[in-house]
Amino acid sequence: MTAPTTSLAPPLTRRRRGRWRRHTVPWIFAGPAAALIALFFAYPLAASLVQSVQLKGGGVGLDHYFRMTGDPSFLQSLVNVGLILLVQVPVMIGLATVLAYVLNQSWLRFRATLRVAYFLPAVTTLVAYAVVFRVLLRTEGGAVNQILGVQVDWLNDPFWARVALIASLTWRWAGYNAIILLAGLQAIGREQYEAAAIDGAGPMTTFRRVILPQLKPVLVFCSITSTIGTLQLFDEPLVLTGGGPGDATLTPILYLYQVGFKQHDFGYAAAIAWVVVALIGALSWLQFRYFGRERA
Repeated sequence: MTAPTTSLAPPLTRRRRGRWRRHTVPWIFAGPAAALIALFFAYPLAASLVQSVQLKGGGVGLDHYFRMTGDPSFLQSLVNVGLILLVQVPVMIGLATVLAYVLNQSWLRFRATLRVAYFLPAVTTLVAYAVVFRVLLRTEGGAVNQILGVQVDWLNDPFWARVALIASLTWRWAGYNAIILLAGLQAIGREQYEAAAIDGAGPMTTFRRVILPQLKPVLVFCSITSTIGTLQLFDEPLVLTGGGPGDATLTPILYLYQVGFKQHDFGYAAAIAWVVVALIGALSWLQFRYFGRERA
């Protein structure tokens, strides 16, 4: 009688099936999401990059990018968005920090109600609140001029149009950033406040020496997201001022819309979009590089 032979096929088959499951099953679940991302994100992204270097004559080149250097409207849009970055973002974050500090105080009554009230502008429809501000800031019959008792041409004077845009943006986003900063404040341990009080530090010293250093990562996050949002401004200047008067409130994204969908110059519009992407990446990196890490 011969001894029975042991077959290696079943163990090998089980190992192959195990490898197949480990490598294939995840893609079965991730495949639909990956296909949607490729269809609605990756492909349009690549197509816009290709379109930005395609010329009307059928060639390929960087003419669209060089054209921006001599385009007064595009250069003015960069100046406008730079002014908003330099003025509105610091003012908004400073106001949000003060609001968060006050909302974090135990002596404040109706704290939950106030937090909701300050956050509500962030969930208001962009077009709706811009229309409301447009009505409030009308030169004749506007509620703001009636309260002030003067006739300020908010929407037709270049200086006051910028002020109106900055004020509307601050109203909408200050409360949003305040809630984020409030979460950062609540993450600071009570023992740090107690240690500062034992050392004799007053409220201002505690704020400068204890709160701000602990809040620095959250402030950097708010600064970066606000910078990205400012460079992407579209709804507010479109509804509130239409980019005017002249080009006083024109932003790069609003100009991109005008070039692409009114002038039908999609190659140039795609080039503007990629320049905005580059600016967002560069400014975000600079902020993280110089403010997001502790210096040695």
